[in-house]
Amino acid sequence: MIYLGLDLGSVTCGVSHSDTGFIASPLTTIRFRPNDYDSALDQLLVLIQKEKPDLIVLGWPLLENGDRGERAQISEEFGRVLEEESGVKVVLQDERNTTSESEAILIMADVSRKKRKKVIDRMAAVRILQYYLDANQGKGD
Repeated sequence: MIYLGLDLGSVTCGVSHSDTGFIASPLTTIRFRPNDYDSALDQLLVLIQKEKPDLIVLGWPLLENGDRGERAQISEEFGRVLEEESGVKVVLQDERNTTSESEAILIMADVSRKKRKKVIDRMAAVRILQYYLDANQGKGD
């Protein structure tokens, strides 16, 4: 099974993938104008055609207390449209702390601030997909 993991932001979408179902790897970062989710969707549809995933895991940015804020609602709607347009099942994965964890990992690896900025979205997408894979190991999808 092939998986894509997505970390949707307001100007970028980090993308990760796994073709083993065990390990998530960074793939790319999609850039778009602020809040231009139509452009993000179009670029993702092209990538989906190329990668042919069986499942897409979309980060779900819940608030720290677990409530759904504006960003979570945007992700829910984006996921619904992406599933409809691509024909690929989209599942939401709690993404609380994935960006800060990714930042900490990159700092520990002594990655410069400039380079961190370029890869942070992909790293967060890796964390999102890896959380999903770890939680669903052996359960089937």
